Order: sequence, then structure tokens, then C-alpha cells
Amino acid sequence: MPKKKQLTQKEKDLIRRYLMWCYKTTKEELDKIERYFTQLKADGFVLQSLRKTKEYRSSDGDKGYKEMVDQFQVYMEKKEANVLKKKFTDNRRQELNPDYQYLKNRFAAIGGAIRHFLGAGELKKTSLLYEQEMTRRILQAREHT
Repeated sequence: MPKKKQLTQKEKDLIRRYLMWCYKTTKEELDKIERYFTQLKADGFVLQSLRKTKEYRSSDGDKGYKEMVDQFQVYMEKKEANVLKKKFTDNRRQELNPDYQYLKNRFAAIGGAIRHFLGAGELKKTSLLYEQEMTRRILQAREHT
């Protein structure tokens, strides 16, 4: 088997930047779908906690409060219905939407390309940088009022 041609540092830098861009853009698109499923888990916990409060369980409690808690559940149900269509094509949740399947497979292939060209350590580094950037964006987000 012929030896693989070694990349110059400039080529590695360009490949690193390109694959980082591919990783970021594909992960963002995938996360637009996946984050709703994790949000629903967290929302479910919050909803259970709200329903355990004395204000919610009390028969003479504030009806406005109960309404707000119940509306949170309605919000969750709408969120779930919307995201299920983006991930699955069937009601049994077994057939993946082709767009979602493509993103999933593309993301895996990008990870493979990073490992191939730059090494497994670079894939871990890229993943960490991505998570740090997303967290930074959240923490620096400002309300526009």
C-alpha cells in the first residue's frame, strides 16, 4: 500500500478550519432538533415540581397559578408535537425524517474526517470548543426590550 502523503502545516490549518466550520454548522442544525428532546426532559421535571407545590395542590389556591402551570404543560405538548415531525416520519417514532438522518450521518462523517486528518484528540478539542462557545453565547445573550 502506498504511503499517505503528509499534509503541510498550512494544509492542516485549512483542513482544521474547514472541518471546524462543518462541525459547527452541522451540530447547530442537529442540535436544533435534539435540544427539544432534552428540554422536554427538564421541562417534565419542572412541571412535576410545580404540581407538587402547595399552591397547585390546594383546593382554595390561586386559580391563576394553577392555570399557568397547566399552560406550561400545554406548551410542552406543542413543543413535543412540533419536534417529533422534524425527527420522525411516523407516529411510532421508528422512521427517521430523511433530513434528520442526513444531519446525523453527516455529523458522524465529519467526526471521522477530523479523526482521520487531525487525530482523535482534535475531535475532543473541537467538541469542547463547540460546547464552550454555545455556553458563552447563552451566558452573554441579552434580552431585547
